[in-house]
Amino acid sequence: MKTKFLITSAVLALASGMPVLADGHDGQVSFGTVQVGETSVFYREAGPKTAPTLLLLHGFPSSSHMFRDLIPELAESYRVIAPDYPGFGQSSSPDAAAYDYDFATLSATVSDFADALELTNYTLFMQDFGGPVGFRLAVEHPEKIDGIIIQNATIHAEGWNPDIVGQFAPFWTNRNEETEAPIRAFFAPETTQWQYTQGATLTDRINPDAWTSDQAGLDRPGNHDIQLEYLWNYQDNVAQYPVWQAYLAEEQPDTLIVWGQNDPFFPIKGVEALQALVPSAEVHLYDAGHFALETHASEIGETVRRFMSR
Repeated sequence: MKTKFLITSAVLALASGMPVLADGHDGQVSFGTVQVGETSVFYREAGPKTAPTLLLLHGFPSSSHMFRDLIPELAESYRVIAPDYPGFGQSSSPDAAAYDYDFATLSATVSDFADALELTNYTLFMQDFGGPVGFRLAVEHPEKIDGIIIQNATIHAEGWNPDIVGQFAPFWTNRNEETEAPIRAFFAPETTQWQYTQGATLTDRINPDAWTSDQAGLDRPGNHDIQLEYLWNYQDNVAQYPVWQAYLAEEQPDTLIVWGQNDPFFPIKGVEALQALVPSAEVHLYDAGHFALETHASEIGETVRRFMSR
């Protein structure tokens, strides 16, 4: 059965006083949805449609909301698109009987979403969950990838905090009520806030709307079970690490690494492993945590603009 695409748009002005763009756009962000099969995918978009495109792929437990400060930093010169995954943000959460909540399916949905928007080439910006999604896209369609930007997303076993591995390993080895308990703890409000604040500096810049928005999504009926399926399937991402490592080593894409160096999940060893694969990669470390954009959006935005201008 052919995948059906239906694009709807609801353009809502965000900020006034944005710079006027070369093709007449004013830098405001628009919001829309794309129907991919039975799934409604919400997205944010800004910037000239004729400009080079950045596809922003968010992490857990966030959504395109995590890019709210970065998008205006880039939209003057680039087309910026940030979708919400099924089960996240404003995208739909189909029943598990109608949608497989695994990363292969998720990546196929994002690929179909990009096709629906007629994105022939783009630079990937990947954070956390965005890494497994983006690297699947890159391996499947390397000809579409203009560049890769990695922000706190690992593709190496040594790129994990051993304490976090200790919580996931029993769950992946023998899934039952007992081994699920530490994983379900990731859905608690205090854990969501911790993910944003742990390791963060410039704490006066952290907007509590970030974790409040994420928690509202997690607390929707049935969402814990959806996230548990994604996290159960994350072991398949680990199995794919050699494939993604080979892609970087063989393709040598233009690569930028922007990393919160105090990340409680993915420490600096993951950066060093990426550099070994792509020696020409440009690396910028920030005194920040897992969600470095919350405190360093302007600094990261400037770095991305310089990278893209090459």
